[in-house]
Amino acid sequence: MYKKNTKEDNSENDIIFGRNPVIEALKSDIPIDTVYIEGSGGSLNLIRSLAKEKGIPVKDTDSKKLSRLSEGASHQGVAATAACGRYVQTEDILEISRQKNTKPFIIICDEIEDPHNLGAIIRTAETSGADGVIIPKRRSAGLNSTVFKTSAGAASYVPVARVPNLAAAIDKLKENGVWIYGTDISGSDYYSTDFSGGCALVIGSEGFGMSRLIKEKCDFMIKLPMLGKINSLNASVAAGIFMYEVLRQRRAKEG
Repeated sequence: MYKKNTKEDNSENDIIFGRNPVIEALKSDIPIDTVYIEGSGGSLNLIRSLAKEKGIPVKDTDSKKLSRLSEGASHQGVAATAACGRYVQTEDILEISRQKNTKPFIIICDEIEDPHNLGAIIRTAETSGADGVIIPKRRSAGLNSTVFKTSAGAASYVPVARVPNLAAAIDKLKENGVWIYGTDISGSDYYSTDFSGGCALVIGSEGFGMSRLIKEKCDFMIKLPMLGKINSLNASVAAGIFMYEVLRQRRAKEG
């Protein structure tokens, strides 16, 4: 079955539940964000296989979570959340800058799990002129209804690529002349950094920052000055400051 969840606090509003409905959804062109499964065997294994073929994340869960998603209806051990938008490829984002005849300007979210933060980042990416946003398939919020609502509609305009391997996506960007700027307290002050070339800003997760592997992939590390007793900002707030510095420098160069 398919249900539009009307609970205000539920970020995953468009729910498909039941084994056959989920199987048919996976076989169709319906954009699926995540599949939730309790147990294994029989048609549940088929669902896992179909999801894997399409690169859709599968999360093992319990009956309590599934009952919440289906609002108490019979879920048969499986539910899927329908994505509110379609994802693109990394190459599609690079093509946007080619068509605009500008240097690439891309935002990479390294395991941003809070949909409110992801939505806010997408909103600022749209207003600052970024070409697109790249997120990982695992341990990341997807294009659910909360992201769309928080983005104030920007998620309808900013291309989002959801990739199975963030490090490989970074390598692809580097092959296309994009410099990778990690954001970390160990970096140089952002206002002394030149962003005039092709650039991708990496925004780390809310609690842990960038992962070790992604840090190693960065060409530069940048930071915000911290004068108070707190040594970090909300991920979306920090992302906004960095994005607008890129925009400021590029507009200054044009002028």
